[in-house]
Amino acid sequence: MLILPAIDVRSGRCVRLIQGAADRERVYGVEPAAAARVWEAAGASWIHVVDLDGAFSGSPANADAIRALIAAVRAAVQVGGGVRDVAAVERWLDAGAARVVLGTAAQTRREVLAEACRRFGDRIAVAIDARDGEVHTEGWVTGAGTAATAAAARAVEAGARRIIYTDILRDGMLAGPNTAAIEQVLSEVAVPLIASGGITSVDDVHRLRRLEAAGLEGVIVGRALYEGRVRLQDLLAAAV
Repeated sequence: MLILPAIDVRSGRCVRLIQGAADRERVYGVEPAAAARVWEAAGASWIHVVDLDGAFSGSPANADAIRALIAAVRAAVQVGGGVRDVAAVERWLDAGAARVVLGTAAQTRREVLAEACRRFGDRIAVAIDARDGEVHTEGWVTGAGTAATAAAARAVEAGARRIIYTDILRDGMLAGPNTAAIEQVLSEVAVPLIASGGITSVDDVHRLRRLEAAGLEGVIVGRALYEGRVRLQDLLAAAV
């Protein structure tokens, strides 16, 4: 199972938002490219990067910092946040991103998702971000009135080959993942799924590994790493 360290970029800085709330920000004293080098040195083969300003505004806002991050490591980098059209997808791929994540666009502009999947295949992932089972978009601000399971199924119908599922209420809370919700989404799709939200310990990874047979490909970990609650090396060892 993959372990993907998260790097959330806001105003050029490496931060974490608690439950995605813009006014609940924790700033970590390292610039994004330096954080990526740390995680790569610790063994990460993939890094998950989100342009938070872009997620809120609807267009990429930290392009220089994220391009520098991509150039700083050999690890594969997946990038999301504010990617609302195919041109934005192309710009990130041209910048060296291994994969681009569509969130709001996947829910509100189905034609963009379908074209991106047709043109770029496995280099596209769809983010399903849910609060109490309901998908939220626009930087997790707007309820879409759609169940996460239904949204995931529709994304796959449109051509998505990978889902990234985040439980918003668990994100940044250090309270463990919502395993039941992850299982529900896995039951609706037959493509790999990466889970995010609340992963804090080696025990969390051990528990989630039993879902690999159902399609769980990896987990994204953020705050627990930055605050030293767990070492990336230990999570990687537990995932083997």
